[in-house]
Amino acid sequence: MENICKSPHPLLKMAEIEGRGRGLVSTQPLKPGQVILKDSPLLLYSASPLVTSNQQHKNTFCSNCYRVILQSPVSCPWCTSSFFCTSNCQSIALSSSHTPWICQSLNHLRNSLSSHNLIVDQQIQARFLISAYNLAVVSPSSFRVLLSLQGDPSFVSEKDVLLLHSLVATCPSANLGEFGFSKELTAALLAKDKVNAFGLMEPFAPDRERGVRAYGIYPMASFFNHDCLPNACRFEYVDTDVNNRSNTDIIVRVIHDVPEGREICLSYFPVNFKYSERQQRLKEDYGFTCNCDRCVVEANWSDQEDDAMDKDGEESEEEEDEEMEEDVDVDNEVNVNGEMEERDQDFPHAYFFLRYMCNRENCWGTLAPLPPDASPSTVMECNVCGNLSKSDELMVGAGDH
Repeated sequence: MENICKSPHPLLKMAEIEGRGRGLVSTQPLKPGQVILKDSPLLLYSASPLVTSNQQHKNTFCSNCYRVILQSPVSCPWCTSSFFCTSNCQSIALSSSHTPWICQSLNHLRNSLSSHNLIVDQQIQARFLISAYNLAVVSPSSFRVLLSLQGDPSFVSEKDVLLLHSLVATCPSANLGEFGFSKELTAALLAKDKVNAFGLMEPFAPDRERGVRAYGIYPMASFFNHDCLPNACRFEYVDTDVNNRSNTDIIVRVIHDVPEGREICLSYFPVNFKYSERQQRLKEDYGFTCNCDRCVVEANWSDQEDDAMDKDGEESEEEEDEEMEEDVDVDNEVNVNGEMEERDQDFPHAYFFLRYMCNRENCWGTLAPLPPDASPSTVMECNVCGNLSKSDELMVGAGDH
């Protein structure tokens, strides 16, 4: 099924997986909560549109590390749109992610938006292109890695390519290094961004939708494939108090025991999405149809059965009570690897929801144990709200529902 390509990490190896492209598989048995990857971004760029009237969120985050700015910000010497949390962040940015060319180009794009009808997504894509072409100059080796990532230019709208390329072409001229500047390169870059970018998120709040501070492209994390019942999840700790860019690293931990040779998969969105929502999102944003075990089962459900699932991914209370009465020993439904046994494939995500989905209001994050020390941790951490809970309390709470 798989053709091993290279070994980029002691716990992971790259594999060509039939029907799924390149992916990452385990090189040894993995324990619940084990950190399998800590990945630094090739580039980061703001998720804010070039022009915004939302003053509440304007200039809230450092333009280098994307932490919340809690004290007097340090200004950019060349523009009035970028601020930094410390002089160290300013110094780092001015030589890498916010060079004079980037600053001049972004100012030019803001001033020219009146003659271009760009929607918000296109404004953010323009930010990405400026950052990517700048990366080709400040770090050619990182730019080559970016170009090596998956992403088919045919998946990007030709209209968007022409519009964004012509817009960036009006920016102040600069030596863009050995890679030059072309429509074909712009199309390739937009394709890499579309299928590989991770969002660095704002803090969770139960009373509002969680926004994106910045997008980042990560050289290894980009190769995790999707599964609607993932065996790993990613954590980010953007507001940690460290004076370097490691706060923007992605940390990936496995959720349960994973045997050697098993593909490691993330979910590209909250696991409570119903079948039709998942398929639409994956097709539109990533260009593929999911055929994971969960989707194979749910594809055979009627519309009435699909609608019977609440938006939170759980059965209605009456149906859930009946399910719990019929099968109170949920752990018996799961094998030693934390996977559903074949006899329970009629509802493969029931155990996952009870064991690995956060039950905090409006969260729906994924739970993973804290990294194990000498013995496995029984404390589960949510990758969205950060809430900590005991694994046995989760199962008791589910039984008391």
